[in-house]
Amino acid sequence: MADGRRAPVSGLFRGRSGLSVHGVLALAAALVAAWVLLAQAPDPSRRVRPLPPTAEAVWPHARRADVPGVLSGGGTFRPTFFLDERASVGAASDPDAGEVRLVLRAAGGTVRVLRRLPATAAPQYAGFVRAGGQLVWAESVAGPDGSTRTELWRAELAGGAPRRITADTGRVRFFGSEHDVVVASGRVYWTSVAPGGRDATQVRSVPLGGGRVEVRTEPGAWVLSRWPWLASAGSSGRARLRSLATSRVVTVDAGGDMLDRCGPTWCRVFVLTGGGVRSELMRPDGSDRQRVADDATTTPIVDVAVLDRFEVLCSGTSALAAAIGGRRLLVYDLVADRLVRVADAAVGVFYRGGVLWWSTGTGPRTAWHALDLRTVR
Repeated sequence: MADGRRAPVSGLFRGRSGLSVHGVLALAAALVAAWVLLAQAPDPSRRVRPLPPTAEAVWPHARRADVPGVLSGGGTFRPTFFLDERASVGAASDPDAGEVRLVLRAAGGTVRVLRRLPATAAPQYAGFVRAGGQLVWAESVAGPDGSTRTELWRAELAGGAPRRITADTGRVRFFGSEHDVVVASGRVYWTSVAPGGRDATQVRSVPLGGGRVEVRTEPGAWVLSRWPWLASAGSSGRARLRSLATSRVVTVDAGGDMLDRCGPTWCRVFVLTGGGVRSELMRPDGSDRQRVADDATTTPIVDVAVLDRFEVLCSGTSALAAAIGGRRLLVYDLVADRLVRVADAAVGVFYRGGVLWWSTGTGPRTAWHALDLRTVR
């Protein structure tokens, strides 16, 4: 988003059933934004740093593509998952048709409709994950009474009609992470709110082909991370990681700094300094702490150090962004210890499954751009 907060993720669920970005993460984003505002007071003694090199110059062989914001047959298109830099899945809507479609847009531009739902049901699609030759996602619709119903679906990428995996999803909690839905050992996992107002999280799972849902209740507020780990929800100076395979718990201490989010390999830390907010990464045991960026740089995505190599960031507004909206999009490469400039005026920024994509422009002039970070050498 142009103000530096986390960009909204397409398909996040809202409703009385608790399908929303969790409050603790919203509070965390607000705290980070407050830190940024406090740190952005002009300081004439600070020197203007040269811009980082562009992704085209640093990663000339990385695969990238531009994706129009409209379909060839009409209607807007908002990608919510990329199979590679060209082929994507997303929501297509046409006000005249009165429906919202979930479509798979092939690299050549041909479109395959996966789901077609009335716009009056306010359908939303989220939790996308690829499992070999299948695509799995969560689908939310609003009922006449305002309640929200969520189902899990799957489709063969090679063709055929999609199939429902389960409607027994509980009060689903999605956080805009690529780990909102995880497929491991032939089962689909997600988290939901424990009933009865308990301070607990349900880790639910079902066979990929459908069947009985198993529920495991963990005390406290947790989110799914890279399998088999859970990460504690919320931000503070401390966090916990818990293995679903061994029940091992790892406590993370940021030493008084703001711990934004942790995974089993890296944790994101914000440090308030006299000159601004510094972004850092560290291991869960506190070692290998690395400075990523200064100048009140924020993160537009939830996941930390994606592919265990790239930290996605947004920095201060560029001259181009000031004219047309958006912020400068950066990626810090931990392997090369280098900050790379990806775009100068990104409006929305998203990441899933190895592909980073962002939008430029607004309304009918919206365009999408994708960079496959898996192809960076």
